[in-house]
Amino acid sequence: MTAPITAPLIPDLRQTLEALRRPPLLVRAARFGVQDYSRKRDLKRLLRTPDLPRPGAALFQLIEMEADQDALRRAGEATYILTRQIDLLIAIMAESRLLSRAPNLH
Repeated sequence: MTAPITAPLIPDLRQTLEALRRPPLLVRAARFGVQDYSRKRDLKRLLRTPDLPRPGAALFQLIEMEADQDALRRAGEATYILTRQIDLLIAIMAESRLLSRAPNLH
């Protein structure tokens, strides 16, 4: 069984997040980490960029990166990094919340 990750966002992004299905344990771990998420610290580290993109742009990048990690997980690849996937899920949750609170930040 997989748990959905959802948030009220712009339609395409909302649909993408609603379609996202991950094991419940990964989702629970990410939910615990959201409270300690620091956009300035964590987003720069995950995206490997000195400048912070707008939340909408960041979300698209994060979703793509997380999908790559999930593909590695599903394939049983040795290059899969569990903590990276959880960090990406944390960032996706936090950025979607930020965007849902201030939709003009696309």
